[in-house]
Amino acid sequence: MTADDFRKLALSFPEVIESGHMHHPDFRVGGKIFATLGYPDKDWAMVKLTQDKQKEFVQSNPGLFKLVKGAWGRQGATNIHMPAATTNIVREALTAAWRDTAPKRLSKNR
Repeated sequence: MTADDFRKLALSFPEVIESGHMHHPDFRVGGKIFATLGYPDKDWAMVKLTQDKQKEFVQSNPGLFKLVKGAWGRQGATNIHMPAATTNIVREALTAAWRDTAPKRLSKNR
């Protein structure tokens, strides 16, 4: 998985825009961030998951998914090690993050 692959997947969801914060590209729906590229470095991305989904991804894919350090991680921010990731697992994580962040009128259909 490359940064461009991640970007294409993130932007494939309805009403997603690319923006930026803290010198990293991010992906937003309804004005809210659900994914970020390049954190903590170029080999990593981040998705914002529920704590239950985060636990599921981390336990099912150790080494590929890990909690972001600190309070953000405890609130669902989850890193993805992109060189080890497949398109399918990243799509699954992005879907979960987008679904939890998107306005209900969008998320109920995906």
